[in-house]
Amino acid sequence: MTDQPTPLRRPRRLRTSPAMRELVAETTLRPADLILPMFIADGIDAPREISSMPGVHQHTLDSLKRAAHEALEAGVRCVDLFGVPREEDKDADGTASGEEHGVLNRALAAMREEFGDDLLLMADTCLDEFTDHGHCGVVREDRWGRAVVDNDATLELYQAMAVAQADAGAHIVSPSGMMDGQIRAIRAALDAAGHQDVSIMAYSAKYASAFYGPFREAVGSSLQGDRRTYQQDPANLRESLLEAELDIEEGADFIMVKPAMPYLDVLAAVAQLSPVPVAAYQVSGEYAMLQAAAQNGWLDLEAVMMESLTSIKRAGANQILTYFATDAARVLNR
Repeated sequence: MTDQPTPLRRPRRLRTSPAMRELVAETTLRPADLILPMFIADGIDAPREISSMPGVHQHTLDSLKRAAHEALEAGVRCVDLFGVPREEDKDADGTASGEEHGVLNRALAAMREEFGDDLLLMADTCLDEFTDHGHCGVVREDRWGRAVVDNDATLELYQAMAVAQADAGAHIVSPSGMMDGQIRAIRAALDAAGHQDVSIMAYSAKYASAFYGPFREAVGSSLQGDRRTYQQDPANLRESLLEAELDIEEGADFIMVKPAMPYLDVLAAVAQLSPVPVAAYQVSGEYAMLQAAAQNGWLDLEAVMMESLTSIKRAGANQILTYFATDAARVLNR
């Protein structure tokens, strides 16, 4: 009896056609996985394109509604709203953030009236857009004369802001300031105000990243300096796991890693440990890089858009915040 050669394994057999590749795909991206960040600006009478983020605008209320309808029609079921106040409305404590008639809370109320529960409204729960110094909290001098963000004083403002957003109609609040104890404080305030059904998406692993540059233009940031004393060091991963565990313990309903693509290892590690849904934010710099390369003819925008989002989902994200949300959803619906 002659020995028979061992049959060759041929993985390429499972790549022979689009139908075969779809049949065996390990990662599935859906329009409902995508969350669209949007900017509502005070004091403008027409939508204003953000120069460093082609296709993304500071919206009026009317244009915000139109863009949200387009996203919903494409299958996107959640938007994340950021407020852009007028310069004269900013102050050291970001007090406009909690005002019923502030730009973000007005928009939340109008959007909830427009969409009801058909479109989930997430609100950015942070002071940086509303402070005249651009930091995410109350700035105080410590005993050595250094300007520092006062963690506990900031928590009180976050509580008021979250309750105001829930009162206005937010389904989800998303504290992004990286203050210690922020989830516990906000959960307690929401529950005390009768908002037990409002969810919290915690920015658990938010890095002090250079990829946020275009976002500063989008929100008209007043920041001078950086946020390295409260956002995470890009060199660290274990710290993210600790932050995620603490946020889950404090009552977070979702946790997030931000940015996404430069931190896929962090995302994978966080997703491995988390018993709650894990989101990732494909931030302004990631979006702008792909747009710029495509405009120069160096990359196929649709192809890299879909590849980048698939990589984020493959790494473990249940939800992806991305400025590509509507366009990507339309591609997925073909």
